Amino acid sequence: MNALKLTKCPDEAPGRIIGVPHRPVGVSAPDRGVGTLRVLVVDGRPKARLQWEGLLERCVSPAGVVAGEAADAVHAMELVQRQRFDLALVHVSLPGVDGFVLARALNERAQPPAVVLVSEHPQHAAQAFDADATDFLTRPVRPERLQQALRKAQRVVARPVQASDVDMLLIPQRDQVLQVPVHEVVYFKAETKYITVRTARETHLMAGSLAALQARHGSRFLRVHRNALVALRCLRALERVPAGCAREDRWQLRLEEVDEVIPVSRRHLAAVRAVFRARA
Repeated sequence: MNALKLTKCPDEAPGRIIGVPHRPVGVSAPDRGVGTLRVLVVDGRPKARLQWEGLLERCVSPAGVVAGEAADAVHAMELVQRQRFDLALVHVSLPGVDGFVLARALNERAQPPAVVLVSEHPQHAAQAFDADATDFLTRPVRPERLQQALRKAQRVVARPVQASDVDMLLIPQRDQVLQVPVHEVVYFKAETKYITVRTARETHLMAGSLAALQARHGSRFLRVHRNALVALRCLRALERVPAGCAREDRWQLRLEEVDEVIPVSRRHLAAVRAVFRARA
């Protein structure tokens, strides 16, 4: 498990963490030719994000196009997990998690985009390169200087990839954003206001819906109850619970990795049985 520490830049303005995409998620920007770099713009200010489109239109060798936008680090990481980007233009001062921490988190990915950090303050350059940024730009950004940064980014993304990405859950907490690998999750369980995320060693709470988790990770998890998704790899045994004072017997799952049982609803019993039959 990794964590993005919630540290503040010296010039960070207070504000809540939000994501305000200028281009709708899932809508790709049109390519401008072979070698065009797909750019993620991360900046808390909508006007600043809009300015990058005009600057990138003046770059031709290589060209760059805004393929996604985020107002904070959490939203940026979510976009990177759903889409491929060649370059992330990241302002160092973001709401919540700052750009230096985001740069390190992006560089830890198996297929990281090149990261160019941006600031109005030249003294941030040392911190930018400590965070393994590909380049550092100071505002106002000149088109020819951005073109130079794109060339550096193109060399970075042209390197051969050695491994596949690890899909991560991003769980904001009071002083950090936890990154929990999805392959470590044993089950998701919907509670009153939150979803319990259970791994072999830890339990976390996160906002969201089981429907969204199932839509994204359905190949790894099985819906066994209206309030529970269980990792397919962790199914150990399906047990009948005698009715007792109840009208009819109940069913429950015993799981690998944790000493807990998860109820199985009658609505999902057939699907659970089918999985066990397929493994027999």
